[in-house]
Amino acid sequence: MAGGWAKDGAVSEQIEASIADELARMRARSGPSGESFTHCAECEEPIPEARRAAVPGVKLCVDCQTGRDDRNTPRAGINRRGSKDSQLK
Repeated sequence: MAGGWAKDGAVSEQIEASIADELARMRARSGPSGESFTHCAECEEPIPEARRAAVPGVKLCVDCQTGRDDRNTPRAGINRRGSKDSQLK
């Protein structure tokens, strides 16, 4: 059922596209895997054995990983239809 200028199935397509975007973002965020490095890939400082055992596939030391985590800000979800407030302005 379409409403207004939208074609049939437009709402379902928007929902499916939103779900696909979020799944792609979640897959990209998956943690490290594989063999851990003994030295940090950025600063070349040794990575402690306890960190390598706790996080399999770790490539960065705690300081470098903390710096990367601070740079990455979480993204808000996409509202493909627009918020009600934005339509009223």
